[in-house]
Amino acid sequence: MVNDTNSEKPLIFVTNDDGIHAPGIRMLIDRMRKIGRVVVVAPDKPQSGTAHAITIHTPLRLKFLADEPGYEEYCCNGTPADCVKLGFKVVMKRHPDLLVSGINHGSNSSVSIIYSGTMAAVFEGAMAGVPSIGFSFDNYSPDAGMESCAPIVSKIVQNVLDKGLPEGVCLNVNIPDVPENRIKGIRICRQAEGTWQEDFDERLDPIGRKYYWLKGIFVKTGHGNDTDEWALENNYVAVVPVQFDFTSHEAMALLKSWETDA
Repeated sequence: MVNDTNSEKPLIFVTNDDGIHAPGIRMLIDRMRKIGRVVVVAPDKPQSGTAHAITIHTPLRLKFLADEPGYEEYCCNGTPADCVKLGFKVVMKRHPDLLVSGINHGSNSSVSIIYSGTMAAVFEGAMAGVPSIGFSFDNYSPDAGMESCAPIVSKIVQNVLDKGLPEGVCLNVNIPDVPENRIKGIRICRQAEGTWQEDFDERLDPIGRKYYWLKGIFVKTGHGNDTDEWALENNYVAVVPVQFDFTSHEAMALLKSWETDA
């Protein structure tokens, strides 16, 4: 069984937000099986944009899909965060050595990380004390060729397995949409300043009722050659160390004078 603790190979948990059948997760599974023992729990349908939502009003169900030496695969009717919780508490009954999420179809750079189900799974792993990495490919097509991602994924995963990550820190990795021979390297970056300028496309259904589709474009509001957006635009892999502690420690110092005693 994958849960056999006698194996010297690391136990790797794999999930995503594009769903169990997405090409990105199939590639990620293939690479992880070359490195360690693998448990997969992924959504049974696309869950992009669900961020860190969890399911509390409907039952969660696991569907068993595969059991091979060193490999187990399940899908879940919940969100990416649900998948991690079920994977850790029900399927494995212990924490893995590593969590990887993706490979997402589309970038999760800049503020997109806030909406990302891919990265929600990563945060969930990090909160449990598990080294966790999210991988995204800067191409939104469901048929995007991800061959250039494979060596990048293997290299970054091996670095984390060998060297670990600081406590409370996980990685948001975005890979540019260029052939492998055009990737210039890997850059450790900060999250770029930016915003989504959004609008709603109003339409009518066949009986005349209004409905809406969200649409928008991403606009950079800051610049600098140390950001994830700059890295992607210049054919570098962007690696942003992120944390689930949202506290602004700088603001705490500035606001200290506001404190009072009752």
